[in-house]
Amino acid sequence: MAASDLIKTLLYTVNNLLQQHKYKTALAVVKGFRNGAVYGAKIRAPHALVMTFLFRSGSLREKFRAIAQATYTHSRNLACFVFTYKGLQALQQRLQGKTLQSHSFLAACVGGWLVFGENNNINSQINMYLLSRILFALSRLAVEKGFIPQPKKDPFPLFATLVWGIVLWLFEYHPHTLQPSLQSSMNYLYHDSPLSVDVPVSTSGQPSLTQWTAILERSVPGTTASRALSVSLSSPASASIGVYTLQLRVKTGLGVERTHSVGQITLLCNPWCKADSVFLESEDLRTEYVKSDIGVLFKGSPGSIFPRPWSFDQYEKGILDICMKLLQLSPQHRANMRTDLQERSNPVYIGRVISAMVNSNDDKGVIMGNWSGDYSDGVNPSKWTGSGDILKKWAETQFRPVRYGQCWVFAAVMCTVMRALGIPTRVITNFNSAHDTNGNMVIEEYYNEIGEKLEIGRDSIWNFHVWVESWMKRPDLGQSYDGWQVLDATPQERSGGMFRCGPASLKAIYQRKVEAKYDVPFVYAEVNADVHMHIVRDGAVLSRRVDERRVGALILTKLPGSTSRQDVTSEYKNERASKGVAVSLQLLKPPVVGENISFNITIVNNEAAPKVLKKHVNAQNKEYNRNPTGTFWEAHDEVKIGPNETVTAKHEISFKEYMQKEAAEDSLVNLAVVIEDVKSQERVLAAEEFNIRNPTLTVQIQNELSVIINAPQVATVSFVNPFNTAVSGELTVSGSGLLEEKAQMRVTIQPRETMRKPVNFTPKMAGSKMLSASLVLTNPPTVLHGFTTINVQGS
Repeated sequence: MAASDLIKTLLYTVNNLLQQHKYKTALAVVKGFRNGAVYGAKIRAPHALVMTFLFRSGSLREKFRAIAQATYTHSRNLACFVFTYKGLQALQQRLQGKTLQSHSFLAACVGGWLVFGENNNINSQINMYLLSRILFALSRLAVEKGFIPQPKKDPFPLFATLVWGIVLWLFEYHPHTLQPSLQSSMNYLYHDSPLSVDVPVSTSGQPSLTQWTAILERSVPGTTASRALSVSLSSPASASIGVYTLQLRVKTGLGVERTHSVGQITLLCNPWCKADSVFLESEDLRTEYVKSDIGVLFKGSPGSIFPRPWSFDQYEKGILDICMKLLQLSPQHRANMRTDLQERSNPVYIGRVISAMVNSNDDKGVIMGNWSGDYSDGVNPSKWTGSGDILKKWAETQFRPVRYGQCWVFAAVMCTVMRALGIPTRVITNFNSAHDTNGNMVIEEYYNEIGEKLEIGRDSIWNFHVWVESWMKRPDLGQSYDGWQVLDATPQERSGGMFRCGPASLKAIYQRKVEAKYDVPFVYAEVNADVHMHIVRDGAVLSRRVDERRVGALILTKLPGSTSRQDVTSEYKNERASKGVAVSLQLLKPPVVGENISFNITIVNNEAAPKVLKKHVNAQNKEYNRNPTGTFWEAHDEVKIGPNETVTAKHEISFKEYMQKEAAEDSLVNLAVVIEDVKSQERVLAAEEFNIRNPTLTVQIQNELSVIINAPQVATVSFVNPFNTAVSGELTVSGSGLLEEKAQMRVTIQPRETMRKPVNFTPKMAGSKMLSASLVLTNPPTVLHGFTTINVQGS
């Protein structure tokens, strides 16, 4: 048989098959799938092409990939919906033997749920497009059915008025509620042009620190094309940071002007430039406070300090874009975009904006705080190990606040954002940090006669509090206040109507220049407030003692180039002379879980007469930023002391007595002693707060001295269970530039048993990196941490 005859026979057979009535329904469903795919591609491809090249940044390859992905998604979803809809309609008709209106509604509902129920940009656009048509159609149907009267005037002008009024109001003041594609197009029309600069291209000259310059270079590196041009563009040191869209305007010899889109650049602060307001002279300090993406935070209490590794992740893909988006979503930008963009040349202004945006109290900020202990609808703050996960989650959820954070999380994320923007920043921990609510720089504490701390008053002392310092000039205060500035993103008190703090000049804090901007009195009180300790009975004050040394007892940051700590207390405050006390508490060594708490009480009788004293010792559980709860240990006895005599007594609290109270990582013990003179009934008090340190994880590298980029390595995470019962939980190992994805595994460890877990990783970036591990235990509920730093060598 000839080829032409074979084709004719095949076509005849197919046509005959298609004309048979019994296959009509099935073929209609298949045809619907095909039509949906073709129509979806026709609709989406040109739209994606225009929108991507107008508003999306990235390489040409990335743009074409985005176009292909959008086209595929639209085509696939429309094809699947038509297939589902027609298939379900046919099935219902076959089962019931007739066609009903409900068939169409039910089939479409199921198809909509299965296909268009996923919340993504493509589905959102399609659903919103249909919604506007539905509203018009239902309005017409309501008129036809007599539910509403026929309008006497055309309602379309009113409809247009409301639509444009509402959408521009949303865009100007609540842009995060709009679709990203709509935001991009409206930014292009209304916002991207309030600040623009024309830079003439010259054929000679040098870059300037005071103005924009564009210089045409004679040769183009790597090309011999006669039509290629290389233009060197430089910005002034006072330029606003942000994303700039570059356009090249060319005028031909015939006077015709053409504009070409060149792309986008992101301009940051430059601590290497002497004319920049954030210039930092030391290269070692620039490496530590700008370039480094790993760090150590300090928590605990002055006598029991423990380090927490943190990955700042400013080099992670998408983080810089998210930091720029944070500025765009700020209330300042929404209220007056032109002023906001102009002020972005000032790091003082930038710091105040970011300080407010990292918390979510006044805006669509990044992190929601939670100090309740209940994190069931979010993440326990102790489980976070880096800023990247938090910032990415914020962006992926359409900029909804990430649940949850506490002070060290707010500070670490703010450090990431500031470093990403080019502003030198370090994380600071203040031990015994006062929260002065009434501004009198005095903290009032109240105890009963046996040393139990009472919940009276709003002032408090947090065992530790974490903020950041950023390096910048202060032209608003004068050159003498340049340098480190305190910024705090933890929502404590309002500053300028918003929950934020700083920048407060460190030099102004040291000098007690409480009139200096911003929030110097509040920060000064955090490190310098006097503590008035009252012993009360039935509302009457029995005695009072002033402690000038407890608040701001120790202020630490990470030592540059090391994981050790650097004491910066002397940069905040003068050392006060001790006035002496009649009774004191001394821990014999930092307490560790599994061991007894040992401490001494020393009583000094400075008088020439003997005394009979009552001694009341009390231990209460406490979280780092809250008042104590119930008493879990106490001791009472009588002490006889001679003239000018000193008596020291040793006490111990057993592991069994505190283990149930001290499970949480940031739990503390508030230990107090009250000494009462039996004869005069005078009372004196001493108090101490401290952590019972959890054991740490040990992270070791198999070949620590030969870690090379792209070469497989093995790390071992180990831990000795100090408890008398088995513990179980989830072990997580992470490291920016070392592991593409976190390694996670479930573990159970028997009493006194040693856990050893190997982790394989392949370094992808050279330089100093950190491999950190966390073990989230369920019994007792706590989080253990460990880390090691690795110097990855180039290949």
